[in-house]
Amino acid sequence: MITNVYIDGFNLYYRAVQRTRFKWLDLRRMVEQMFPNDEVREIHYFTAPIHPQTGDVKAPQRQQTYWRALRTIPGLRLHMGSFRAREITRPVVERRAREPAAFATVRGYQEKRSDVNLAARLLLDACKGRYEQAVVVSNDADFVTPLTYVRDELNLRIILLNPDVRGRTQRQLAESVSLVKNLRRGNLRSAQLPERLTDEQDGVISKPAEW
Repeated sequence: MITNVYIDGFNLYYRAVQRTRFKWLDLRRMVEQMFPNDEVREIHYFTAPIHPQTGDVKAPQRQQTYWRALRTIPGLRLHMGSFRAREITRPVVERRAREPAAFATVRGYQEKRSDVNLAARLLLDACKGRYEQAVVVSNDADFVTPLTYVRDELNLRIILLNPDVRGRTQRQLAESVSLVKNLRRGNLRSAQLPERLTDEQDGVISKPAEW
């Protein structure tokens, strides 16, 4: 069965690989191991450039290195969103008894467009007949509506690959797809890229030492 894969990059990272040694993930190998009887044609990876975090200023560099590695994978395309800085004022939780309410203003970054990009691409490809089956890698309930449209309105098979290695799938998501499969730690371990790769433009790509 011709299969396209749509990966929510940040959901995959935070739910599956963040605190593991398996960040150097070969996305095609991971998917093909889980769907060995299907023809995985296109893999769409949705992400955004991160900002340096306190104590981890090399994180953006590692992300760029990983993107270079991903671009060597046949049939894989990266789709970029963005992070927007914003200041938020919130009440302070811990304060002394009888102290007046205090507020703090903090700066944070919010990811923009990745979810919309994934949903739009999923529906566009379905309408153009680019797959017989779609696999969506996420555990984000924001995708309930587009998943339901693909299954019920376009009559195509759609599978949710839940990246949460604890196996907890949001109920609404499970009810909106044809099948739910769970990503396991062993799937990550057996789907790692070589520590050194090459590409035509920039030469050698090395796995970050911290990974």
